Amino acid sequence: MKVLITGGAGFLGTRLAHTLLQAGTLRGQAITQLMLADLVAPRDTALLADARVRHHAGDLLANIPTLMAERWDAVFHLASAVSGECEANFDLGLHANLDTTRSLLDACRAQTLGGEPAPLFFFSSSVAVFGSDAALPLPAVVRDDTLPTPQSSYGIHKFVCEQLVADYTRKGFIDGRAARLMTVSVRPGRPNGAASGFLSGLFREPLAGQASACPVDLDTRVALSSPANTVAGIVAVAEASREAFGGRTAINLPALTVSVREMLAALEDLTGPEVMRLVTHVPDAAIAGIVSAWPARFESARAPRLGLLADASFTNVLQQYVQDHPDAVSHPEARARLGLSARA
Repeated sequence: MKVLITGGAGFLGTRLAHTLLQAGTLRGQAITQLMLADLVAPRDTALLADARVRHHAGDLLANIPTLMAERWDAVFHLASAVSGECEANFDLGLHANLDTTRSLLDACRAQTLGGEPAPLFFFSSSVAVFGSDAALPLPAVVRDDTLPTPQSSYGIHKFVCEQLVADYTRKGFIDGRAARLMTVSVRPGRPNGAASGFLSGLFREPLAGQASACPVDLDTRVALSSPANTVAGIVAVAEASREAFGGRTAINLPALTVSVREMLAALEDLTGPEVMRLVTHVPDAAIAGIVSAWPARFESARAPRLGLLADASFTNVLQQYVQDHPDAVSHPEARARLGLSARA
């Protein structure tokens, strides 16, 4: 089993790579090679030390002919320009999201037409495909049969690519699976250009002893998933049989629905008032407008059939971040309350 991960140097790509390598198999076949393709080389030295891992850095669209010169049994397409980037630079969004996905799909199609079996193609979509349209208001609860009406360039790109994946699957060119990821929180590392980035920064930065600003109303409700739950969902969708996945339509991964106020309360309960003093409220109408258009509540019959459930609470999500990244917690009160040893 040879696996290609686009966006392989990113947070989710790196975590997915570790998960697959630790399992050692995908769909019952041993993983013998894992290619990580991204704009930059991966920084994870433990990942690069694995003899099964290779990497390719550079613009993905320009490098697809080189990458796809060899056949991949499975492609996990995670790379994309994020929401804020797409709104700021229309051409960048088209290039990174639509053009790149179409080119990848055509490369897989060429292999299939050459007599090779159709590869697994996982596409990372987003809840940004949903929005409230004047002719079709967004329902209070999004279900499996809710019609996507995206209200951002990023959401449009994701929905168009979902349909391409479905059609290439219908034609037998790929075994395509699209899953709509919830906002992933808490992400480690630096802030990115996503409108949802504050939903990690509000917690990551104070835990590190740094100030952070909330750009939305505190009662804004959002749909979240922890990194571990998100990657588990990706793997489950990829491993599922065609029948178990159910049709060709993208699946909504499970969501924890919580308000920003409730999230901050969980942070204060875990780490104390000193950490909370680092959080301020600085409204940003542009970010608030994008985030408020996203659905916050989901009910799905498909995800539980694959054994997928939402995170139990945001407290659990925060505890997962601390467990995975204890060195990123540098605030003295937070370390003391979380049972971490004091910094020298």
